[in-house]
Amino acid sequence: MNGTNDQRETERSRRSRKLMEEGRRLYLDDLAKQLDRLGELLKEEGDEEAPAEIYRTLHTMKGSAPIFGFRQAGKVAEEWLPLWEWAAPDPDDPLPPDKPQERSLPFLERLGLELAYHRQQLELGRLETSSPHPAPPSQGRLLVVDDDPFLRSYLARRLRLSGYEVDEAANVETATRLLRERAYDLITLDLIMEPQSGYELFHYLKADPTLKWIPLIVLSGRGELGDKVRCFELGADDYITKPFQFEEMAARLSRLLARTKSFEHLAFRDPLTGVYNRRYFESRLHQELRRLESEPGPLSLAFLDLDRFKSINDTYGHSIGDLILQGMAYLLQQNGGPGDLVARFGGEEFVVLFPGLGRKEAHERIEAVRRRVHGQPVYRDKEGRSHSVTFSAGIAEWKPGMGGDRLVRLADEAMYRAKETGRDRIIEAGDAENVTEAAAEAVRRRKRILIADDDELLRSIIRSELEELGADLIEARDGEEAFALLRDESPDLCILDGLMPRLDGFGLLARLKAELPVQAERTRILMLTGRSHEKDRAGGLRLGIHDYMTKPFSLVELEMRVKRLLQLEEGPLSICP
Repeated sequence: MNGTNDQRETERSRRSRKLMEEGRRLYLDDLAKQLDRLGELLKEEGDEEAPAEIYRTLHTMKGSAPIFGFRQAGKVAEEWLPLWEWAAPDPDDPLPPDKPQERSLPFLERLGLELAYHRQQLELGRLETSSPHPAPPSQGRLLVVDDDPFLRSYLARRLRLSGYEVDEAANVETATRLLRERAYDLITLDLIMEPQSGYELFHYLKADPTLKWIPLIVLSGRGELGDKVRCFELGADDYITKPFQFEEMAARLSRLLARTKSFEHLAFRDPLTGVYNRRYFESRLHQELRRLESEPGPLSLAFLDLDRFKSINDTYGHSIGDLILQGMAYLLQQNGGPGDLVARFGGEEFVVLFPGLGRKEAHERIEAVRRRVHGQPVYRDKEGRSHSVTFSAGIAEWKPGMGGDRLVRLADEAMYRAKETGRDRIIEAGDAENVTEAAAEAVRRRKRILIADDDELLRSIIRSELEELGADLIEARDGEEAFALLRDESPDLCILDGLMPRLDGFGLLARLKAELPVQAERTRILMLTGRSHEKDRAGGLRLGIHDYMTKPFSLVELEMRVKRLLQLEEGPLSICP
């Protein structure tokens, strides 16, 4: 038992270190944007909103920078902040000091030096582990079919140097096997081969509705008109007579790929997300099931649906919803294997086909995507607001005798069970059948925690720290969004930043108490703030705050206090200074 606990703690420590390293890099990128913005604001003396934004930025920086290990940057922000305290929502002295813009410039310069230093350190770390000769980005996967080993090898090497992924086949039998196993963007084919001629491959491609669209270039030593005509009638897209100049062949190949991709997007791709459409998915699924008749093996399917997508459209508009769908499609493609097929099934639903994988391996692939959407926003708009989502997914594995409709239905039913039992989870079809109503009701009683803070990176760190509590975690980026979630989602606990745009934490609590008194009584409030004024604590307690922590704070201490507030462990509460 102790060994298991030690392993769990070791894995947790590893995840924490990895998350912190990623967070540090992201924070430096964000810090650079903040410094640019501060520089602009200091020049806008006539802008009435600028002082308040400067104060909020410095306030956030003071609390967040030390959490990510940039203590000196947090200290500079803390030293700079008194120049702009007069612009706080409830200042002790509302009169500005003399020349605050001019006196701010040395602080801005010091933070710029801190940023440059830490970037240099991170860059040195990258250089130590980076490859000196990165591979060129792939321009597509090609299949070179030719029984001449020297020419085949030469073409493959030259095409790889041009950035293509290339597989080789010395005969039609090998070519048909590779075409069943992998997806190709183009085929080059020699006509005269042993034991079967290249014409046999034409017939194989023409008989399959998903393969007949792959562009094909014939490379042949025969220049007779009859061969050319016959090849074009069978579906060849180009015919090049040997010997040929590689540069000419490469130019034709590149042009053909570009034209085909344009056609492919019209015929087989979803126009919004760029992944395959439902029509192509169903055709490819039919092809895979037919392959399994002669070559039995594993095949799995994942059915995904974005959680609460309607509220995203209602809150931000369909244009933002469309961009989120595009971001989700991109993440699914980036985390897939070379043989996986991602398609948009309709609306906010996606399917992923996993040839050669059982349901456990498919589950791991989709779980990797789920972790990524937790760790980064799917889309960031022009105003700098980040938009994050979660999804529910069902996994089903093909069994002998099972048709395509049955496989899709099993994955779809498992996905709906994931929705019913709390969302933001993955359920396998076999597991879904064993989930009892009692278990479903237990999940429905799970605690819900709202993390309301305009600092995206800090939200991500807090979320990672609290994930193992088994609670449902939801996030808000400003006070107005937090109020809406308190009203609609009725969370058990709200971790609330005291200073946020649109509506600060104290204003939110006052509005909650006035407009939603029942919810104000139900939801426990843990306030996070960079201000340590005694009157803030006293005012917060009057508004119903149950606990109070000052930034920067210990994540371990935060987790302990969350557990006590949710009554997950015993222990008295005290207001943390």
